[in-house]
Amino acid sequence: MNEKINELLTRGVEEVIEIDSLKKKFESGKKLRIKLGIDPTSPNIHLGRAVPLMKLRDFQNLGHKIVLIIGDFTGVIGDTSDKDSERPMLTSEIIKKNLEKYIEQAGKIIDIDKCEIRYNSEWLRDLTYNKIGEQADVFSVNNFIARENIKKRLDEGRRVSLREVLYPIMQGYDSVAIKADVELGGTDQRFNLLAGRDLQKHFGQAPQDIITNTLIEGTDGRKMSSSWGNTINLTDSANEMFGKIMSIKDELIVKYFELLTRVPMDEVKVMKREMLIGKLNPRDAKIRLAKEIVTLLHTKNVAEKAEKSFVDTFSKGEIPTDIEEVKLEKGQSVMQLLVSKNIVSSGSEWRRLVENGAVKTADGNKINEINFAPTKETILRIGKKTFVKIVL
Repeated sequence: MNEKINELLTRGVEEVIEIDSLKKKFESGKKLRIKLGIDPTSPNIHLGRAVPLMKLRDFQNLGHKIVLIIGDFTGVIGDTSDKDSERPMLTSEIIKKNLEKYIEQAGKIIDIDKCEIRYNSEWLRDLTYNKIGEQADVFSVNNFIARENIKKRLDEGRRVSLREVLYPIMQGYDSVAIKADVELGGTDQRFNLLAGRDLQKHFGQAPQDIITNTLIEGTDGRKMSSSWGNTINLTDSANEMFGKIMSIKDELIVKYFELLTRVPMDEVKVMKREMLIGKLNPRDAKIRLAKEIVTLLHTKNVAEKAEKSFVDTFSKGEIPTDIEEVKLEKGQSVMQLLVSKNIVSSGSEWRRLVENGAVKTADGNKINEINFAPTKETILRIGKKTFVKIVL
């Protein structure tokens, strides 16, 4: 098999369903339709979601047609595949606001001009009860409640809404609507991805093959999730992104290289071996990692400046010269300002940082008040890596 195809089917891949079918499709020379759906449940795409986007780009580079589905309808309903509790419904207004810059963010990784972009409200909004009933009849409730996280909630006597049952059907019907040959997604999406195969069979289409990717951990070692505030976002500044990557646990370095860069795997394996025997300092490997990712999402020149800023700031104890400057408007709190500028992910993250003593002025004084209100231009150090200048 072609070396590029072999890497596509193995690098960062947890499972391929059905691999023999997919190999035959490659051998046939057919131009495949490759599907990835993303729900805009937050304004930012983070590196966890960038993993399948990277795989989507790999297919694009091989000449296949990639289809990015923005879940403006499924996002309202909410997917609980990776949740231990019921996910609240979002309003259409919130979804609309969240997706404003989704295409721009995705364009940092894939070639948007050669991508088919669809919004699943196109086909889901107008479905009648009769059509929804036909689709629902393909599945049994037993299949749904056998899922580990759903079973756990039921065993503990916690609520599972009927709305949650609808989500896999909706995602599955997306595959019918765009006639997908292959769908990409995380391991937590397996049930939903398989639903697409079942519905395609029902509607007389050849079932899509599936590639699931390994999930990636965030800055605190837990699964990267916007709700936990442990994300590295595609909207982060180069310096912030570089610093966050430098803060990940050493044991994640190889995984990040595999999933979020295209450094040859032979080279990655050498780095792994050299770190194990003490020949390569993990910090140096992490700097290389940060530079690779920042180059991908910004530019090489910007990545080099971010590296210099990091080294100057955290190795030499200096304050960066190119600190992001934000203006505090009348009646606006510091917390509201930093959340609006994506410097902190949420009000709860700001509170946690302040309570843990992780917010300081440039001269080292801790900020102890959630409602901190500066009386003059102030430089804040947020966590270990982020600096911001607040001007009045």
